[in-house]
Amino acid sequence: MTERPADNREQFRPADHDNDHFLLTSVVGSYKKPKWLDRARELYEDDEDNFGDTEWEEAKDDAARLITEEHERAGLDTVVDGEMRRTEMVEYFAERIEGYEFNGRVKVWGHNYFNKPSVAETVEYGEQWLVDEFEFTDSVADRPVKVPITGPYTLANWTFNETYDDDEALAYDLAELVNEEIEQLVDAGARYIQIDEPALATTPDDHAIVGECLERIVEDIPEEVRIGLHVCYGDYSRIYPEVLDYPIDELDLELTNGDYEQIDVFTEPEFTLDLALGVVDNHTAEVETVAEIKENIRQGLKVVPPEQLTISPDCGLKLLPREKAYAKMENMVQAAREVEAELDAGDIDVPAAGRTASADD
Repeated sequence: MTERPADNREQFRPADHDNDHFLLTSVVGSYKKPKWLDRARELYEDDEDNFGDTEWEEAKDDAARLITEEHERAGLDTVVDGEMRRTEMVEYFAERIEGYEFNGRVKVWGHNYFNKPSVAETVEYGEQWLVDEFEFTDSVADRPVKVPITGPYTLANWTFNETYDDDEALAYDLAELVNEEIEQLVDAGARYIQIDEPALATTPDDHAIVGECLERIVEDIPEEVRIGLHVCYGDYSRIYPEVLDYPIDELDLELTNGDYEQIDVFTEPEFTLDLALGVVDNHTAEVETVAEIKENIRQGLKVVPPEQLTISPDCGLKLLPREKAYAKMENMVQAAREVEAELDAGDIDVPAAGRTASADD
C-alpha cells in the first residue's frame, strides 16, 4: 500500500505569511463563468459565425486569467482558474478519453440536462486532459495552483457502460489513465492535485473500489505532490473510518450545509489525514460573516490540530453570482487569518490536539 499522508503542506505557506500557525486556504474548483464567455461559446458553436478557434482560445484564456486573479485578490493560498475551460465534470474528460462516445443529453433533475457519455470501447489515454490548462494558469498566477480532476469511480459510475463486465473493471482502467495524466501534470510542475469523487457519497458501499482506484492513481507520484480527495455531501458514517486507509494526504468534506451534524463522525477513531473543511455554503448566496466562518473553522479543530486543517468552501461555487462567491472567499480567508492569530496567542482551545496528546501518552 502506498504510504501517505506525506509532509507536503508547508510548501504552500506564503513567504510573507504573518502568523506562526498556518491554515491552508483553497477552493474546491468550479466557479461562475463570466456571461461573455457563455456568449463566446455560443458564437464559436454557431457554424454561420466567424468566431473561430483563435478567438475561442483567447476568450478562454481571458476568463481563466480573470478568475485566477480574482482568487488571488481574495487572498487564497492556492488557486484554480475556476474550471473556465471545462463544460461538465464528466463530459469534459469523456471527450478526451478514447473509448467514450456521446449519444445525446439525459435529464438528471428539474430542468437540468447532462450529456451523459457511453463507454463503447476499451478506454485508452489519448490527448492530454489538463496540462495546457495548468501551464496557462500557473503562468498567470502568483500563488500555487491546485488541479481538480474527476476521479475514475465517478467517471465510471456516471456513464453508460456498454463494454466492460462491470463498472468496477471500468473504474480500474480509468484509474490507470488518471495516473498517466497526473504524471504529466507533475512533469509540468503541478504540486497539488485534487481527485473529485462525488459518486462515492451516493454509493458509499463501494469505498473499497475507490481505495483501489486511488492506489493505482498515486503509483509513482512523488510524495511532495499533495493528493486530496473531495467527497460531496452524504452519510459519511458509511465511509469512515475506511477512508483513513486511502493513499491520500487530504480529505475534503462538505459539512457546512448540514450544520456540522456529522462532525463527530470523524472524532473516533482519530482522524489521521489532513482535513479540508468546508466552512462556507455553496448552496446559498447569503454571505457568511467572518465571525460565523470562524465558528465553522473551530468545528474542524474538534477533528484535527491546526497543522492538519485546510479551509475551503463546501464545494464548487459555480452556481453562485460571482460577487457573492468572491465575498464568501474573502471572508473565508480573513476568518482563517484571524483564527491563526488567536491560535498564536493561545486564545483558542484545540480539542483535537488534546486528544492526540493523550493518545501519545
